[in-house]
Amino acid sequence: MNTESQVQYASIPWTKGVQTLLGRPKQAIIKLSIPMIVAMSVQTLYNFVDALWVSGLGPGALSAVGFFFPFFFMLTAISTGLGVGGSSAISRMIGARDKRGADNVASHTLVMMIILGIVITVPFFWLAPRIFIMMGAGRITPTATIYSRILFSATLIIFFANIASALLRGEGDTKRAMYAMMLGAGLNIVLDPIFIYGLKLGVPGAAWATVISLSISSSVLFYWMCIKRDSYATIRMKGFRFKKSTLSDILKVGVPSSFQQLSMAFSIFLFNIIAVKVAGTDGVAVLTTGWRVTMFAILPLIGMATAVTSVTGAAFGDKDYKKLDTAYVFAIKIGFVVELILAAVTFILAPQVAALFTMTKEGLRIRADLIIFMRIMCLYYPTTSLGMLSSSMFQGTGKGNYSLVVTVIRTIVLAVPFAYIYAVLIGMRLTGVWWGIVTGNVLGALIAFTFGRHFVNKLKNKKEIQKY
Repeated sequence: MNTESQVQYASIPWTKGVQTLLGRPKQAIIKLSIPMIVAMSVQTLYNFVDALWVSGLGPGALSAVGFFFPFFFMLTAISTGLGVGGSSAISRMIGARDKRGADNVASHTLVMMIILGIVITVPFFWLAPRIFIMMGAGRITPTATIYSRILFSATLIIFFANIASALLRGEGDTKRAMYAMMLGAGLNIVLDPIFIYGLKLGVPGAAWATVISLSISSSVLFYWMCIKRDSYATIRMKGFRFKKSTLSDILKVGVPSSFQQLSMAFSIFLFNIIAVKVAGTDGVAVLTTGWRVTMFAILPLIGMATAVTSVTGAAFGDKDYKKLDTAYVFAIKIGFVVELILAAVTFILAPQVAALFTMTKEGLRIRADLIIFMRIMCLYYPTTSLGMLSSSMFQGTGKGNYSLVVTVIRTIVLAVPFAYIYAVLIGMRLTGVWWGIVTGNVLGALIAFTFGRHFVNKLKNKKEIQKY
């Protein structure tokens, strides 16, 4: 940062979020994690409620939503990836005390969001029917197409909701990110039964409820960041021009992060295909419904991952590698214990939870398989902390490629082949898919953690050598 910038921004006070990022690492992890865990709990509650309302329409409706699930995951993945890139870059700028750099990152991230949103929407909107037919949707194709087109038309809204929240998290403002997420999820919970049953729109009604809810929460985020402008990083569009160094700061994490998220979406896409092969569309219904339970169980880790990215990013920008290590290891220890407890609770309550999603006569036929899914996936929960939080640390330190590699190893290189081998070659059918997911993810998480420890220790040793 040059002298002119230092003088210009010296009088600008740090926000509470920035003060948290630059404070004690353990306290920062807890303080930044809690609002996101609360927000994601409400978000996941919405996912549960949404599944419950859709399940009332029968397994066919669940399958229609399930066939679009990988593509909605894809939209979320791209926007989340770009958001993580911007968030990580802002955190590093904060650690380096570069306010102008943080402003540039926020502005560049928003412009790239608009470009990506337009490029993605059109082709997928028109190709949806062909894609679902290729996936084996059969008679469910028309319903899945209508549902998907409604959501594809709102791509920019979905993108902005994810990216604006990520930028706030990058500067430690997790409370307002929490408020926006809770608003969107809360509205969705209220609007779902109105649109699905009250207006008799069925599955498309669930899509419209999502679009309207995200539009309102996005409007609040837009007011905070673009009109009120009381965040640390300021979006400045007047005279905007792309700057190579800023693009690099965002994309070196954002692009790998998007591919990382897409790899997870692609793995679910492949799991869907394997499930259809061994159990028909009911297999997709079990996977889609059961995955909602899994996401609920690991949401504390997702909340902690956002904190790890921000705290390690600020520490890395400040070249305080001891603080980086403390935050990373502390988060993993807490995450492992929490997930161990949640695994035990899920195993015990699996029959009761499965009953909530299979209350119709048609739904009864997938209840037993759903219970098996949930109990096998309990083994997945604790070790996920090793992989997920290691990936977040790599993102925070600007090593997006490292994060991508360990995630691809975990989700595609290991999990998909194991699922196919167990389900098809060995003949374990649906149970084999679930055991394949667990096997691949456990092995991948151990690899990620080993690599993460080596990376951090190398940073610390390098700094010690530089002292002398």
